[in-house]
This record gives sequence, structure tokens and C-alpha cells, in this order.
Amino acid sequence: MAPSAGQPHGAPEIPAENDALFKVDLRSIYVAVQRNIWPIVGIVGVALILGVVITLLTVPRYVASSRVLIEQREDQIIEMDPVSYNSPKDAELFLRTQTDVIRSRSLALRVVESEGLADDAAFFDALGRELPTEEDVDPASLDKDGLPELRRELAVELLQDNLQVDLPIDSRLVSISFGSANPEISARIANSVATNYIESNLARKFDSSAYAREFLSQQLGDARKNLEQSERDLNQYSREAGLIRVGGQGQNADRETTLSVTNESLVQLNQAASQAASERVAAEDRWESIRNQPILSIPQVLSNSAVQSLIAERSRVASDLAEERVRHLNDHPNVQALESQLARVDEQIESLGDAIKRSIRLEYEAAKEREESLQGRVAGLRSEALSEQDRGVQYNVLRREAETARALYDALLTRYNELSATAGAASNNVSIVDLAEPPRTPASPKPVINMLVALLAGLGLAGLFVFLREQLDDVLRSPDDVERKLGVPMLALIPKVEDDKISEDLADPKSPISEAYQSLLTNLRYSSGEGVPATLTVVSATASEGKSTTAHTLARELANNNRRTLLVDADLRRPTLHRRMEQRDRPGFTSVLAGEMSVGDVVTPGPVRNLFYMTALPIPPAPSGLLATADLEGIIKELRESYDHVIFDSPPVLGLSDAPTIAVHVDSVLFVVDASAGKRGSVKTSMRRLSMVGAPVSGVVLTKFDASKISGAYSYYGYDYYDYGSER
Repeated sequence: MAPSAGQPHGAPEIPAENDALFKVDLRSIYVAVQRNIWPIVGIVGVALILGVVITLLTVPRYVASSRVLIEQREDQIIEMDPVSYNSPKDAELFLRTQTDVIRSRSLALRVVESEGLADDAAFFDALGRELPTEEDVDPASLDKDGLPELRRELAVELLQDNLQVDLPIDSRLVSISFGSANPEISARIANSVATNYIESNLARKFDSSAYAREFLSQQLGDARKNLEQSERDLNQYSREAGLIRVGGQGQNADRETTLSVTNESLVQLNQAASQAASERVAAEDRWESIRNQPILSIPQVLSNSAVQSLIAERSRVASDLAEERVRHLNDHPNVQALESQLARVDEQIESLGDAIKRSIRLEYEAAKEREESLQGRVAGLRSEALSEQDRGVQYNVLRREAETARALYDALLTRYNELSATAGAASNNVSIVDLAEPPRTPASPKPVINMLVALLAGLGLAGLFVFLREQLDDVLRSPDDVERKLGVPMLALIPKVEDDKISEDLADPKSPISEAYQSLLTNLRYSSGEGVPATLTVVSATASEGKSTTAHTLARELANNNRRTLLVDADLRRPTLHRRMEQRDRPGFTSVLAGEMSVGDVVTPGPVRNLFYMTALPIPPAPSGLLATADLEGIIKELRESYDHVIFDSPPVLGLSDAPTIAVHVDSVLFVVDASAGKRGSVKTSMRRLSMVGAPVSGVVLTKFDASKISGAYSYYGYDYYDYGSER
């Protein structure tokens, strides 16, 4: 690697300390993050917003679980068989077989039929689907069974897709879970699957009384349909009449009652109106009792802790005031200060008391408004309750029919269950351990987890963005960038200085920028075996990169070292050196190139001893042609004989041929790069142009260097070295 700034040419390369240990440059990561803080904040913010949107748009999913105990060996009721022991492998196979049975389509179909899920719109809504209609049926297969079959098949599919059966290791307790958007439906289906699994397990063992059970099964089917029709008629009428069916409580749990929302609301409103009247009377009494009372005679004010504190403070201030009046007159500053403080405390007590009194009045007004509102609502509901009583007559008739159908169905179902229970000789080896209860909280989405995932995803995307941006970034900010991206030695770091302070800092030999240019001169002295080159041109890829400042400062430093130094403004298009001189129209380099004047006629002494200037005036119409036709080599040779060092301030390299033309005739080329705007592409293109003509590039000077925006050892160099150099 090329020597860095401050390292003599030819000196051995100093390896990075603990290079193997500290491969991750935390400061470089910090600076990269700092440089891209707003894109990072934007990406993370968008990710969090997306996380919030997805969480809000995700339908909550409630998972209810029931647990059943599956025993491989069952108790015998009639006769006892010899106890047989099965291997663990057989037991595991048996349990897995049972879990497959629970997942089977036949059991799902049994649950769909037993719960009436094929026609249950709430079931389909809870799973995010719509109840199929005739429009969803294929016209080719549209018959009387087409729509019911479609609903049944879809219900079975939805049930199987949302059913989960888990068999823990070393346990016979099987967990049956069902998830949907409705917690009641989730618990209902989970319990129904467990119940139907037990029933189906028993049904497989019932091989006796086949005719009786088949007959009862047919009767149950008819009774079920009759019951469903009766319930449907009752529900339809109750819906039209605005009546709600509610299950009985306690001893009447098997009986249904009619819930009148209007009556219930009327009762509740009557109670609320009575309570509101009591509250209004109490509030009115409180207000009337204090309405005309002074503030400090109101109990609520006196019991207030803040008022008590203010009264105590007033007593203390009054006591202090009394003591001060004993010692001083009334116009004494201490007496006046305590009088002001006492007045402020009185104002605070009065203000707080008024606020408490006002709150009591507002309580009374609010209680009065609430009483009037409730009384108005009671009057409106009273007429609606009378209308509902008339509609309850037909409802009672339909309810009796439904109760009769239910009683017949329950009797048949009881007889059928009794017959089925006694049909087998063995008891059931499956039992319910835990019934599913409606979950209180959804299993998904989980806002905290979603936001954490969104945050991690945002940070990951932001990290990827920063990584790609840093990898594709071709700005030359640090010496490492120069040596790694350009492959040329780094000669000096010139710190960034405000434009209005640069002249002042350059005049101070102990300022950071002056120290940096002195370091540049030292590095130039040791960059070759011949010391500082006799002829030197300072170039840059584009304009405004600090090239002219570098050339002028370098010439001044050489002159301060008792070296006769000539600074030549070689920018024939946009010259700047003549602006530093008193005679701004003095001819210079252009006149020498054109052969109109000699070198001695155009050289002007500079402001420093041993420093001389040569302007670029007058501006020629064709600078490239003038440089190409002039005896540039002879002019530079003549300048060598008169001066120890000749420094050319050349124009930018890109787009112009002036700088390469001058560069091939000098001993060394110093390339200036702006650390805040220098692009690797433009610098490499300029380097390639200089390399094509064989220009002797000695190294790069990195100007406008901001140590706080880079990482690594150079950042600490910038912080420590420059601060040290600026101390007085």
C-alpha cells in the first residue's frame, strides 16, 4: 500500500494494530449510519407503518382448544379378557391413528351435520368466506342438491383447514384446536369435534340392536328436521317481531324465555332515572348549601389539600410579614416583598376556592341534565313496550310448537343414546378432559410481535440500503478511499475551513490548515530522493476543489524556507492569481507563451520574501492552441535557471488539454481532490488522461477534509491532531 500522509517515502508500511482482532470498524458503521440517518428513519418508519396497517387489516383469529384422553386399553363391562401389554411402538401407532381419525373427512362431515354448519352464515363469516348461493353453483350441476352439497363440501373443507390436532410426546392427552374470527364459534367447533369424535368412537362399537338404532336414527332425523323448521319459524318471527330468545337460568335452564329489549331497557332506564333524580337532589343540596357562602367557609374548599397548603403558607408569610414590620417600615423592600407574596397566596386561595365551588355547581347542572334526558327516554320506551306485548301472543304459539318438537327430539335422542350405550360390551376408551372455552384474546395478530418484526425488517432493509449505498458510493472522503480506489499515495490531508476564515487560518502558522500544508511540504520533500521537485504543477479533476489555494500556500511555504519560488497561474481560461496583486492587469504567462514578453518582464514579487508571481493575463482566445504551439519546454527550462521551485496552478483536467500539456514538462504533478465532492469516476478519468501522456503524478492532496464524517484512524487523527495544532 502507498504511504499515507506524514509517512516518509520508502519507509516500511506500519501494519494496523490488532488488525485481526478489530476487523469490524464500529466507527465506520456509526458514520455510515449517521450519513444515512434520514433514509434509515424513513425506511424504518415505513416498515413500522406497514406493520401497523397489516396488524389493523388482519382479522383477529381466536383459537379454542379442548383436550381428550385416549386410552389404548378399555375396561370390560361384561367379561374380562386377559390383560395384554402392547409395545411402545404400537401405542404410538395407535395414538397417531386416532389423531388421523380426528382429522378425517368423515368426522369433519359429522361435525358439519351435527352443528348445522353448512347453513350457518356466522360460521362462514368467522372463517372469512361467504355463504354460497345459487350463483356459486355450476349451472351444469344445478339441481335440488347442488347448493346444499356445495355448502356442505365447503364447510367440511373450512373445518379441516382450520382444525389442528396436537399429540404431545409421552402423553395420551390430545389437544383439539380450532381457529376462527369468532371466539364462540371456535370454542363451539372445538368442543363439537371432541364430542363427535367420542360419539363416532362409540358408534364403531355399536354392532347390536341395529334395526332399533336404525329406526330411531330415522325418527331422529325427522324429528331434527321438524325441530329445525320449528326453530327456524320461531327465529324468523322473533326476528320480525324484534324479540330475542334467551336460555333459562338455574332450575329453568332447559326452558327458553323471551327477552324484550324494550322492557329490559325500560326497567334499566327507570332505575337509572330514579338514581339520576337522587343524584340531582343531592347535587342541588350541595350547591344550595354553599351557593352564597364565602370561599373559606365552604367545607369542600377547607378540606382540599391544596387549599390547606396555601392557608399554611399564608400563615407563614403573614408571620414573616409581622416580624418584618416590627423591624422595618412599610416601604422597606422585605416588607413589600412579603406583602406581594401574601397577596399572591390570597389570590391563589381565592382562585382555587372559586374553582372548587364552580365544580360543585357543574356537578349539579350535569346531574340535572342527565335526569331530564333519562326521563325523556323512559317516556319513549313505555309506548314501545306496550306494542311488544301484542306481538308476544303469536310468539308464544310458535314457541310451544318448538318446545313440543324439542321434547320429542330429546326423548328420541335419549332413547337412542341409551340403546347405543348398551349396544357394546366395552366402555368407551375416550373421554373429554377439558372443554374449550371462548378465548378472551386473539391468537393473532399479535401487535407487539408484529411491530417487533416490522422494526427488525425495517432495520434489516435499512442496513441493506446503507450497505449497498456505501458499496456503490464513489466519493473520496478519506485517505483510505484514495489509496484503495485510486492506487496512488496520499500526501496530505487539508482540513475543511470556512470560506470566510481561510485567509486568517492560512496566515496563522499554527492553525490546522497551515500545519496540514506544512505536512504536505514535508511529504513532498521525502517523496523522492531529490527532495521537493523543482517544477511542480497542481491539478484537479474539476474546478473549486482547492487547487489554487494549495498551489499558492505551497509556494508561500517554500518561500518561507528561503527557496526562490515562482507561482505561475497556468489557467488561461479562468485566471485568479492577478486578483491577489495590486496591478490586476499586469501581463504574464500568456505573453511569455506568445513570445511577446520575456520572463523577467512579467514576474512580480509576491507579498513574502523569495516569492514571485506570474499571472495568466491576458486571456487568449485559444488557450489550448497557444500551449500546443509555444516553446513550453524552453520556458520551463529558463524558469529553472532563475528559481529554485516553479509551481504551476493548472486548469482542471476534465474536458481540457491544458493541464496534461503542462504536466508532461514538469518534474512532478500534485493532484488535488475535494473530500466533500470528489468522485472516484471523474478523478480516475483525470488520472488516466495524465497517465496516457506520461505525467509524473507524485500523489494526491485531499482537501476540505472533515474528520467527523469518516471513520478509522484518520478520524481520531483529525480530532486530536488538529485540536492540538490550534492550541495557543
